[in-house]
Amino acid sequence: MSEKRKVSVRGLTRRFGSNTVLHNLNLELEPGSFTALLGRSGSGKTTLLRTLAGLDPAPGDAGIDLPDRVAAVFQEPRLLPWKRIWANVALGLPGADAKARAERALGEVGLSRHHEAWPATLSGGEAQRAALARALVREPRLLLLDEPFAALDALTRIRMHALVLELWRAHRPTTLIVTHDVDEAVLLADRVLVLDAGRIAADIPVEIPRPRSHGDAGFVALRRRLLGELGVEADVIREAA
Repeated sequence: MSEKRKVSVRGLTRRFGSNTVLHNLNLELEPGSFTALLGRSGSGKTTLLRTLAGLDPAPGDAGIDLPDRVAAVFQEPRLLPWKRIWANVALGLPGADAKARAERALGEVGLSRHHEAWPATLSGGEAQRAALARALVREPRLLLLDEPFAALDALTRIRMHALVLELWRAHRPTTLIVTHDVDEAVLLADRVLVLDAGRIAADIPVEIPRPRSHGDAGFVALRRRLLGELGVEADVIREAA
C-alpha cells in the first residue's frame, strides 16, 4: 500500500437500533493534513472515529479506504497499570527492538526519565503523553485523536497542543482530532468539519498562519463562524468574546 494514501469514506451509514447516527457520510482527508471534527453531543463524531480506527466494523455497503497504519489516542490514556511505561508503549510491537523503539518515542514526548515508571505515578498530562507515544511508535499514516485533552487542566492542554503540533510537523501523519472545543480546533487544524445529525454540515479551511493567537482578527472571526455553525446564538457569542 502507498504510504501517502488518502483517507476516503463513501456512503457511510451507521445505525444503532432505530437510531441512525451517520447518514450516507462522505469524507476525504489528504495525506499529511490536520483536520478537526466538531459537533454537538450525539452528532456522530466518536462513531465516525471508531469506524476509522477499526474498533467498530464498517457496513459492507460503505467504501472506506485507509492507510496501512492507523493509531488512535482517546480521552483516557488507557495505560495498563501492571506494566511499566515503556512496556505500555511497546505493547504489541513486533521485533527484538521494541523496547528501544518505545524509549525513543517516550523521548519525543518528553518522558525519557519516566520510561521505567508505573502508570499510577504519572500526572494526567504525563499519562496522555505516554498514550501519544504509544500511538506514534507505530509510525501511523493516520492518527486519530478522540478528545485527548478534555480531562486536562488549561495549562497542560496548552503544552499538549504545542507538543501535538511539533510531532505532527515531524512525522506528518494524516491527523483527525475529535473535539468539543472550538478554540482547540482553530489552534490545531488546517481544516474544520462540523458534524450535525450524522452529516457534514460545514467544511471550513483554516487559513490563519501559525503560530495562532486567540486575539488575532482571523481567529476571532473563524471562532464566531464555527460557534454559529454549532447553533450558539449571536448574542451569546458576543458576550463570550
